[in-house]
Amino acid sequence: MQGIPAASLVIGIASSPAERRHLARLLGGSDAFLIVSSVDQAREFLGVVAAPPAPTPPARAVLAEATPGAQPPPPDLAVDSDRRVLRWRDQEIDLTRLEHDVLLCLVHAPGQVWTYERLHLEVWGNRHLGRGSDMHSVVRRVRGKLARLNAATTIHSVRGVGFRLAPV
Repeated sequence: MQGIPAASLVIGIASSPAERRHLARLLGGSDAFLIVSSVDQAREFLGVVAAPPAPTPPARAVLAEATPGAQPPPPDLAVDSDRRVLRWRDQEIDLTRLEHDVLLCLVHAPGQVWTYERLHLEVWGNRHLGRGSDMHSVVRRVRGKLARLNAATTIHSVRGVGFRLAPV
């Protein structure tokens, strides 16, 4: 490839198998290349220590993020991470990696508002927000899947702040 020194390691990050195959074709002329599906996977492979997590806010701030009267998700709602499916009672629906990761954040802290920045950092692994259309697209798909299962839970938008898991 042009512009890449011969002794360099080229790392390609692509979330889908099709994108990884395309990168392999593009990087095939390189002496050394690695293709992974996430930044975390690249860091793990290279033995790089991730940046320390942001300090936990004081309890007062956490309580302020919670919605008054928020209830935990119904016990019939479950995210199966091994199979990457959303289960509501006796029904299941497949989730993409991003849908799974967004929903997992929200399920582990029901009623708590996840800011756009925090959710983007947790799911996408960076602080880039742009217009946030990537996140809104994933949330829209998850809402649709919850609705198709007739789950008694959905994702509510908190205008200008983020999202939270809440009863319908």
